[in-house]
Amino acid sequence: MTDVDTRSDARTLIHPDLFATLTARIAVDHPELPDGMPDRILDQALAFLAACATTTRPIGPSELVDIGWHTFILHTADYAAFCQRIAGRFIHHQPEPAPGDERPSRPQPIGAPISETVAAIRAAGYRVDPDLWGLAADCTSKCTQCHAGCTDSPGR
Repeated sequence: MTDVDTRSDARTLIHPDLFATLTARIAVDHPELPDGMPDRILDQALAFLAACATTTRPIGPSELVDIGWHTFILHTADYAAFCQRIAGRFIHHQPEPAPGDERPSRPQPIGAPISETVAAIRAAGYRVDPDLWGLAADCTSKCTQCHAGCTDSPGR
C-alpha cells in the first residue's frame, strides 16, 4: 500500500477569481518567473499564512513565498477579510530592518529556520512545495522576513 498525501492545496482558502487575480499580478510584477510559478508561489503564501494563524512558534516565508504574501497584502480589503476568517486577527508583515536601520523602538526579529515554517505548514494540513522553501539545498536556512507572521507573536 502506498502513502497518500492527504494535505490540502492552500489555494482553496480563497475564491478562484481572487487566486487568478493575485497570480496574474505576480506574473506581471515578476516576468522572470517561469510559467506556473506564480500559482505555486501564491499557494505556498496562503499555506504559510494559514500556519501563521495557528502556530505559536516563530516562522517566516522564503524569499519566493514572500512574493506571494506581498502581492496579497496589497489587496488590503481581501487580505484583511482573509486574515480575519483564518486567524481571527490581522496577520502583520514585519520585515527585517534594512542595514543601518537602527530604530530602537522596533524589536529585532529573530530569524526562524525554514524547517520550522515547513513543519507548521504541514501541521496546519497543507502541502509543502519543497522547491519554494529551498529544502533541497538547506533545510535549516534562516528566514529573514518576519517572526511568526505578526508583530504580536510570542517571540517578540
